[in-house]
Amino acid sequence: MMSQEIKKARKGWNIPVSKMAENTFNPIRSIVDTMKIEPHPDKPMIALSIGDPTTFGNLPMADTVEEAVIDCIRQRKYNGYAPSVGFEFARQAVADYVSTPTSQVGAKDIILASGCSGALDLCISCLAEPGQNILVPRPGFSLYKTLAESLGIHVKQYDLLPEKSWEIDLEHLESSVDEKTAAVIVCNPSNPCGSAYSKEHLFEILDTVARKKIPIIADEIYEHFVFNGQTYHSLASLSKDVPILACSGLTKRFLVPGWRLGWIVINDRHDAFSQVRTGLLKLSQRILGPNTLIQAALPEILKNTPQSFFDDTLKYLQTNADLFYQNLSDIPGLHPVMPQGAMYMMVGIDMKHFPEFKSDVDFTQKMITEQSVFCLPASCFQYPNFFRVVLTVPTDKVIEACDRIKEFCEEHFQIEDGNGFEFFAQKMKNGHINGFEANRFVEIEK
Repeated sequence: MMSQEIKKARKGWNIPVSKMAENTFNPIRSIVDTMKIEPHPDKPMIALSIGDPTTFGNLPMADTVEEAVIDCIRQRKYNGYAPSVGFEFARQAVADYVSTPTSQVGAKDIILASGCSGALDLCISCLAEPGQNILVPRPGFSLYKTLAESLGIHVKQYDLLPEKSWEIDLEHLESSVDEKTAAVIVCNPSNPCGSAYSKEHLFEILDTVARKKIPIIADEIYEHFVFNGQTYHSLASLSKDVPILACSGLTKRFLVPGWRLGWIVINDRHDAFSQVRTGLLKLSQRILGPNTLIQAALPEILKNTPQSFFDDTLKYLQTNADLFYQNLSDIPGLHPVMPQGAMYMMVGIDMKHFPEFKSDVDFTQKMITEQSVFCLPASCFQYPNFFRVVLTVPTDKVIEACDRIKEFCEEHFQIEDGNGFEFFAQKMKNGHINGFEANRFVEIEK
């Protein structure tokens, strides 16, 4: 029978694809690639959709970071292979960088990876088997779903609460855990929400997960990326019982996403990760680690990048966040949620006042066509009727984008009265309702 099947297969070039490739699905690409990206011919495109801080060239890396890599190139010592988990001195530099008085780690607890996404891939692959599930936030970074489902791992979503600055719905989180749950992913500060959790809320998360004896994968790529009045706390620094694999890297805080240098920090508790350590080592050996030049520069980058560089970056982003929030809050039908960190803001769309659009995808697509403003529909994050804006754009583009979004919304906003829907813009022209009254109307409706 087998020989007959082989003989039959060899009659033509019908080559099957692997299950992993077949199961790989990226929600963002699936939505964005099917959108009609046709900007208005008379308006330059303003892309508020790309989570890459280098896109516009307005946020350069620190000089010390650049010089550290150039120095390693000139040494000509780091052009070969490194250990699969990374150079020991580079891992020690990461350990020094992430250690706190309550969560001390060493080089043995660090695994270097190709970006934070590479670190997440290793963690999910190591902790979960096909048929098990992991819990991920909703709204949340779509890559979690992409990585897990490609491996036959089911994804279950727990809700975040926009009315509480996107805190975790702890009851929903706890009720989502079952006997097949292998790990919980917690993203703090958050993409796409821009939230930064308080110490009290992080303790609540840890208490919830501890009751279920489930490890955490902490996506902390935006560590320390918080605005004035907020304080960043790593989950591991607060955890006495819950074992945590923390994933981060240079990408966001150091503004070098293309350098692809990330890491896993193994924060063990109760020796729960003894087998996981071995598993991560084995998985890292599938490839030969991240870029050796960037590894070699890590001690200098992590130790000597001036605090003023981080402060200036955050000041710039907070200024943009304030501008977005102030301007978008005044637009009838939109409800921005003020971020506390990271590089993003989520904006709610009161869809009942935009009845000509069937979804947030339709809404944002039409905004590209009419205003050349590209925001990412939050359906990409499994959270419809919102869109996400990126805070890293030049400030003059923030102001221009807000003006265009206002024009778009005023053109399409409709108010429901006894005769059905009437265009808000027409009422404005006739002087029947002003912007303040419209906002009051929306607030009452809410």
